[in-house]
Amino acid sequence: MKRITIKVGSNVLTREDGSLNVTRMSAIVDQIASLRKMGIEVILVSSGAVASGRSELKRQVERQGLHMVSNEHEVDERQLYSAIGQAKLMNRYYELFRDHGIHVGQVLTTKENFIVDELYRNQMNCMTMMLRNDVLPIVNENDTVSITELMFTDNDELSGLITTMMEAEMLIILSNIDGVYTGCPNDENSRLLTLIHSDDDLNQYIQSSKSTLGRGGMQSKSSIAQQIAANGTTVMIANGCRENVIIDLITNKDSVPHSEFCK
Repeated sequence: MKRITIKVGSNVLTREDGSLNVTRMSAIVDQIASLRKMGIEVILVSSGAVASGRSELKRQVERQGLHMVSNEHEVDERQLYSAIGQAKLMNRYYELFRDHGIHVGQVLTTKENFIVDELYRNQMNCMTMMLRNDVLPIVNENDTVSITELMFTDNDELSGLITTMMEAEMLIILSNIDGVYTGCPNDENSRLLTLIHSDDDLNQYIQSSKSTLGRGGMQSKSSIAQQIAANGTTVMIANGCRENVIIDLITNKDSVPHSEFCK
């Protein structure tokens, strides 16, 4: 395996109040650094900017004894929080990867970049050059300029598009649960679906509820996973809160609970 995409969700990267979980981020960075030592190129699709920005702004206004100014348009608020949180998120990644001697580059994108041919080629060429020069791309939606009509469903969709664009051989989606269950994950009668084919009907299992901090849910993750798996790319959904989960998925996948999607 030469190249993989890793998508990390907001609920993995942040605490309940939305602030960045630096310990978790550090563990993920350590694992990615280990993969690179194995000769595997990694593209990181990272959520967390909006949640982090919201938390940062909330703490600031509370310290000043003020109240946050809300807007009736959700997109406007996402733009504000993203502008604050993306800078903080990338700065933290920069510091953590620097400790491993790894250069990182920020790629902020919109859905238009996957629709217009020239924009698609420009983004692909940029990321290709980054990888050739041993720079790790960190990708996120550019929420500061996105509008409703051109927003990705969530970063699960974005990670699938990036995986296809860059011809990655595997997509790992890190959530806060182990994968796709036959019912509610907290139900003792539910079981984890460990192997899922691209044409399996999951409607009876998937709940439509979304994560508390991100825009996506298991319905989105499984849908994207099946689409990518249909093209012959292996997709794994696993719990990003588990210790050493990325390395285990690559070197000894049977040792960690997860859902694997295949053609």
